Amino acid sequence: MLEQLNQAMEHIERRLDQRIETAELARIARTSEYHFRRMFSALAGLPLSEYIRRRRLTVAGAEVLAGERTLLDVAVRYGYTSGEAFARAFRAVHGIGPGEARRTGAALHSQPRMSFRLIIEGSTTMQYRVVEKPEFRVVGKKTRVPLLHEGVNPEIVAFIESLGEETVQRIASLSDQEPEGIVSVTEHLSDSREEGTELDYYHAAVTGAEAPEGFDVRVVPAGTWAVFENDGPFPQQLQNLWRDVYTQWFPSNPYASRPGPEILRTRPSEDWTEAATELWIPVERTSV
Repeated sequence: MLEQLNQAMEHIERRLDQRIETAELARIARTSEYHFRRMFSALAGLPLSEYIRRRRLTVAGAEVLAGERTLLDVAVRYGYTSGEAFARAFRAVHGIGPGEARRTGAALHSQPRMSFRLIIEGSTTMQYRVVEKPEFRVVGKKTRVPLLHEGVNPEIVAFIESLGEETVQRIASLSDQEPEGIVSVTEHLSDSREEGTELDYYHAAVTGAEAPEGFDVRVVPAGTWAVFENDGPFPQQLQNLWRDVYTQWFPSNPYASRPGPEILRTRPSEDWTEAATELWIPVERTSV
């Protein structure tokens, strides 16, 4: 898959002065738009749209300094409808306006071209299984929280504490299938997975039963799930696992992520410094 991803990167370079469609990039990479966006942000560390914007403004910056085109011509060439819009975007990336940059010959920032390669370190073994599940329900309590890449999310902690022991026990009693017990369910994340963007969070159980009155429910269609297991320092080991799934497992296996909730089953130590976890990610098989 990495070869196809790099072909998509070449396509971006050839069309920096034209419209770039995510659907076409996904076609070149032989995957879905949904999976392509998530794979890119995991591998590159920034959203696809932001990478394209920075590359365009890097190339446009060179043209601004060269002085062979008017600033408006440069703006229009790289997709900006006015000089003002171009100037704002230029300043956001380079820290200086295009006119001033041309007059002073200022040093500009550069977004390097990206290419991807897989590095196998061999330091950890990723344990996984693929599960076919019929339709089920996620039943519990839901809230919106910001995404946090490192450390314990204080808004999730506060939300769980606000539920009360009786509600938590009622949720636990609903569990009747894998993943068992109380689970953390996240959905509607931004494709970019940028820190601070909001997501739906459920403190819930996976069940075939109807939801009791007053509980939130998410009906999940039948489908394929990749289940990843690990244990270690919490939450660092879990957050590293999610990264490794997208940067190592997906590029090496004939599967792609598909829309749907991600489910986490956590069994912590008494002091919550260690935990055994199962991460359930909805997937679909791809052609080899």
